[in-house]
Amino acid sequence: MWIADNWTEYEVIDTSCGEKLERWGDYILLRPDPQVIWNTPKKDSRWNRINGHYHRSTKGGGEWEFFQLPDEWSIHYRDLTFHLKPFSFKHTGLFPEQAVNWDWFSNIIKNASRPLKVLNLFAYTGGATLAAAKAGAHVTHVDASKGMVGWAKENAIASGLSDAPIRWLVDDCVKFVEREIRRGNTYDGIIMDPPSYGRGPKGEIWKIEESIYPFIQLSTKLLSKDSLFFLINSYTTGLQSAVLTYMLKTTVARKFGGQVVSSEIGLPVSGTDLVLPCGASGRWIS
Repeated sequence: MWIADNWTEYEVIDTSCGEKLERWGDYILLRPDPQVIWNTPKKDSRWNRINGHYHRSTKGGGEWEFFQLPDEWSIHYRDLTFHLKPFSFKHTGLFPEQAVNWDWFSNIIKNASRPLKVLNLFAYTGGATLAAAKAGAHVTHVDASKGMVGWAKENAIASGLSDAPIRWLVDDCVKFVEREIRRGNTYDGIIMDPPSYGRGPKGEIWKIEESIYPFIQLSTKLLSKDSLFFLINSYTTGLQSAVLTYMLKTTVARKFGGQVVSSEIGLPVSGTDLVLPCGASGRWIS
């Protein structure tokens, strides 16, 4: 498992009864997690000193309950700054487990002998975009949500990247890739973090089980002849790491050679010696 264990301002404190107790900077949040199917003793006193609790509804969705939690606050990872705020469906605007991937491709970018062009698809609030830009890449950031792209821009400014070579685009990722192919544009690295289900700006439906393999095939056409990496993330339990390996081997590696490796990604739980699984990632490197 690839473990995001270099955080100082975030931690999973404990897990039990379908929930994870987390520290986000100065604030403690309690959120549901479908992986937490165990019922272990809650020994840490912070279980009773939370600032926010997301209650899952039996009818789907849920709602937040707050206890002296600001509307917005920030945490840092290395020299990056992320604005956080709780919003619908339990999220805060950041997936901390992805830091293990940020470190991986940042090393590739820093060690390249040339400036790299990186494409970040389904780019959300810009964690991967900021990491790649800070490492020295020219980044194209694409997400279908105008609000998420605006949030990512705010994170870039807070991280000292307001003048970095980042192209911000609100667009349907599939349609954008199709247009880039027609334009003849290429990239040295591609990052994609597709949702399990989603809709584009014009109502385009995305279902990962049906859409992801043909989309990887399509995106492979955007890789330059000297491309260096391809990263795909999955939070869908049906797409295990071996599935990601198979998809990358039969698309990217078949065309460009190189190596493919996939694994679960996770976060260490500070109250135990265990790691909380948080999905899977597949990596291709030339």
